[in-house]
Amino acid sequence: MTSDHAIVQLVLRPGILDLGWGHPDPALLPLDGMRSAAIEAIERFGTDTLAYGSAAGAGPLIGWLRTRIALTEGRDPGSEGITITGGSSLGLDQVCTLLAQPGDVVLVESPTYHYAVRILRDHPFELVPVAADDNGLRIEAVEQALADVKRRGRKARMLYCVPTFNNPTGASLSMQRRRALIDLATREDLLILEDDVYRDLAYDSIAPPSLWSMDSSGIVLRLGSFAKSLAPGLRLGWLTGAPALIQRIAGGGVLDSGGGANHFTAMTVAAFCLAGRFEPQIERLRATYAERSSVLAASLRATLPQGCEVVVPRGGFFTWVRLRDGMQAEQLLMHAEAQGVAYIPGSRFYVHGGGTNTLRLAHSLYGTEDLIEAAARLGRALA
Repeated sequence: MTSDHAIVQLVLRPGILDLGWGHPDPALLPLDGMRSAAIEAIERFGTDTLAYGSAAGAGPLIGWLRTRIALTEGRDPGSEGITITGGSSLGLDQVCTLLAQPGDVVLVESPTYHYAVRILRDHPFELVPVAADDNGLRIEAVEQALADVKRRGRKARMLYCVPTFNNPTGASLSMQRRRALIDLATREDLLILEDDVYRDLAYDSIAPPSLWSMDSSGIVLRLGSFAKSLAPGLRLGWLTGAPALIQRIAGGGVLDSGGGANHFTAMTVAAFCLAGRFEPQIERLRATYAERSSVLAASLRATLPQGCEVVVPRGGFFTWVRLRDGMQAEQLLMHAEAQGVAYIPGSRFYVHGGGTNTLRLAHSLYGTEDLIEAAARLGRALA
């Protein structure tokens, strides 16, 4: 039986190395481990794997997550401070639905993950961009945005940011700014929504501490995900935060009606992790992505015109490029595609314009030989 319906989101065009897709290389997905884990979950947990799951999420997975988070971040979220989500996107949508109202003011790091902005706009909120640089979100810009909102007689409900291995820039918020941001948010009663999905993909050292792990006031909700560390098709993530906020999510109508998010998947991932497969998978990804990032950066520097800047990340999926003054990434895209390479113009990651001379390249999908060729093609297009 055949079908005209697509199976996966990824669509590659013949002859084009498309570095716009922030997807993992299929060769890196743990297919054999997941196959074994599904069988192990059924054998170990029986019909509980196929039942309506606990609203907060599958107990075995929550237990494993709590242990690992406590070990790697020095803080146990506790049984009331963590809930399983259907991936970080659904987690973000749940937070927006249950903790904010349409029309609320939401501060958004700029540039930032463009699909998160789509979710925020779905609700819809009034989005206020806050500038970031190579050290992450600028604290004085947050202060200014809050002051501007107050002058209009409004109050910002929350701040969305990707402070660790940012999508799209790869930048991480400095330690000094992390402390300052938490202090500011505490004084202003500003909920921080920390998108932390790249934490496990640090290349040469451990990732900076999460805002959540540094927060003693309960003003940070942290989104985690297995999409980057295991596989995006799992659609499985988690939220950590103040128990009152987490229980508001876990007690929402969707989970009350349908039970825990992606319960069978959560039980399978629990079996995968409890069998000791998670850390080897992470180490494999770290080593592979670190090599690909390094190769792409070196190739870009060798081939791009003088005046272009390559921002080398220390983790995650993405390499950020600043073109020399006068170059427009959106206009240059058709020339790049004519040479057989594609990217996402950086302007698409800004809420209200900006970044016209920037672009984002994903080094996650292709091997080193393809990345070298992609850089050469981009160099020819921009020359």
